[in-house]
Amino acid sequence: MRSSGWTARCGWHPADLFPEHALSTSTTTGTQTAADYSAAWVPDWPLDVGRALAPHRRSAGDPTMRVTDSGTWRTTSTPEGPATVRLVRTATELRISAWGPGARWAGAAVPEWLGSADRPEEFDPGDHAMVAELHRTTPWLRLGRTGRTWDALVPAVLEQKVTVVEAHRVWRELLRLAGEPAPGPAPEGMRVVPSARRLLEVTDWEWHRCGLDGARRRALRAAATVAHALEPERAGESADLQRRMCSIPGIGVWTAAEVVQRVYGDPDTVSVGDYHLKNLVGYALTGNRNTDDDGMLALLEPWRGHRHRVVRLLLSGGPRRPRRGPRFAPTDYRRR
Repeated sequence: MRSSGWTARCGWHPADLFPEHALSTSTTTGTQTAADYSAAWVPDWPLDVGRALAPHRRSAGDPTMRVTDSGTWRTTSTPEGPATVRLVRTATELRISAWGPGARWAGAAVPEWLGSADRPEEFDPGDHAMVAELHRTTPWLRLGRTGRTWDALVPAVLEQKVTVVEAHRVWRELLRLAGEPAPGPAPEGMRVVPSARRLLEVTDWEWHRCGLDGARRRALRAAATVAHALEPERAGESADLQRRMCSIPGIGVWTAAEVVQRVYGDPDTVSVGDYHLKNLVGYALTGNRNTDDDGMLALLEPWRGHRHRVVRLLLSGGPRRPRRGPRFAPTDYRRR
């Protein structure tokens, strides 16, 4: 279960990124199957596409991401319109194809999605043997950044104060109700996150049909009214965006952290307020079953500047606290 309280200008230009890595690029205005943008890119680390994109995937049935025999597909909004991207990993390169009005923007942003701007070599694990070993044995771990706040904010709000199963179900229902069909030859059923304008058009009875309670509904609507001011080109750096989001009724520090981790690849911001995370970190680092948020932050303090990276390392291979007792049952707000 997740929890959220109530309480530097982006410097990259995706279309200009990584010319030294792009083996070939092309832009077309072809048919349904001809890509509007294509490129081949060679990462300089052992890239694992599935693991790199895992933070953006909300269950195997997520309408914004699919893994098929033809590649990994992901939809996204962009400043130029919606886009569908297909990624195909070969032995030597990553082949990128994109369709839709935002194809060029999204296609050029792919290396940063996967972590090309991350600098894990700047992380010093210190003398903690387990963290050092995890850092050494997970060379695939890079913190990617998407540069798109709205795409990360909507699902983060849906995950507030409910089980992950319930949040993912509502996410799928919302995409089916209001999401735009994915451009290009995407797998059947793929959708692009609804725009802020489209979300504001969703009626109360439609929200109820999706199974969304009033508190999260109000938070989403409040965020939608200022969505234009939350994208990186206007919101500034990670801390600035967090302050802006926390000024919106219904959005607190947990939601803001979850967003900037994805939008900026923020290596330091920790998801304070998460129901499970504090205990996971505490158990992995000390063996104690129960830890509060203050205790978690104290344990992570030696790695300030890379605290979120340490959390990701622990999630990737650290010891897990044994589960005891029943799990939380999802709440179906459609029955209320």
